[in-house]
Amino acid sequence: MSLLDKFEALRSLQMALAHAASVPAVATPMDEVHSAREATVQGRRLLLAGSNNYLGLTFDDACRAAAIAAIEAYGTGSTGSRMASGNYRLHRGLERALADAFGWPAGIVFSTGYQANLGTLSALGGAGDYLLVDSDSHASIHDGCRLSAATTIRFRHNDPDNLDRRLTRLGDEARRTLIVVEALYSTLGDRAPLDEIADIKARHGAWLIVDEAHSFGLFGARGVGLCEELDLLDEVDFIVGTFSKSLGGVGGFCVSRHAEFELLRMASRPYIFTASPAPAVIGATREALRRVLAGADLRRRLWRHAHRLYGELDKLGFSLGSTTPGPIVALVYAERDTAIAHWQALLDAGIYTNLMVPPATPGGLSVVRISLSAAHTDEDIAYILHSLEALAPARVAT
Repeated sequence: MSLLDKFEALRSLQMALAHAASVPAVATPMDEVHSAREATVQGRRLLLAGSNNYLGLTFDDACRAAAIAAIEAYGTGSTGSRMASGNYRLHRGLERALADAFGWPAGIVFSTGYQANLGTLSALGGAGDYLLVDSDSHASIHDGCRLSAATTIRFRHNDPDNLDRRLTRLGDEARRTLIVVEALYSTLGDRAPLDEIADIKARHGAWLIVDEAHSFGLFGARGVGLCEELDLLDEVDFIVGTFSKSLGGVGGFCVSRHAEFELLRMASRPYIFTASPAPAVIGATREALRRVLAGADLRRRLWRHAHRLYGELDKLGFSLGSTTPGPIVALVYAERDTAIAHWQALLDAGIYTNLMVPPATPGGLSVVRISLSAAHTDEDIAYILHSLEALAPARVAT
């Protein structure tokens, strides 16, 4: 027996993907990135339609200038944790700006979005507590639950009735229970029924944390997420977000309407024992946050693309992960080989998307995932639609 034998089952998947695709479909190597909408892969210039760069801010002039200015003032890295030498004025300022964006008293910045969930959930869930988690939640959420001392219970994806029944079984223990959901789920692009979940949470006296990783910057009057859009900020206890989507960087945060949340700094091991984010990241993120809060022009452009693409794909007969338009457009397939073939066909047409296959997907489905961006032009969307038209089930059927 070898320590590595357990990974042998993954070899067939690796070989199937390598045989069916002309370039690696997983961890596709980007040789050059030219803008928020274009990159070169194996000598070919491709349209990026799978980057999560929802507002296109990675190449924003002001964000890049802020990153450069931060390097000039603070150097390339902190070389220390927030509990030691890595607690710069930049970090504290971004935390205050994020908390103020929600009108809340407390906010903590983490080095990655993954660590934001890992660090928050592992610290909040103690012995005798319960974490009641949507079954389709991101790996960072499930891993944060595993690291905690709490009892983790899963409820069926986007099923308020199932959530309600599980809280009812907990009885008085519901008051020691944290409900964990995402606002916008990253694989299929479907939204959580947050209004119903908030009502159930209030009725049982539970707590609620919402991961707005893929919705921050896109929803609400000021762009701070779906909870803002649904007027639920007084009902939610904690919100987690990431810098690597709409804000165009790397990092994460958690904000809370409870001032005591600040004490989590003394209890969260992923926060305590990790080097703080690099100054360039914090500088660029602070500017990106300012851009998000200052105006809705980028959001309007993104939503125009989303409504157009969803409407046309529905006419073409594609099976979509969500019937509600959004920044994530998931083409869903029952057969892995069909998904791989369509991903390759789009790549041949010069369009990079994300291929997702089991076991990394819910329900054993295979997905070709398109991420829209405000950086995309109307012509880009037209070209994506033109390329998909030849693959459409309605076209194939005729």
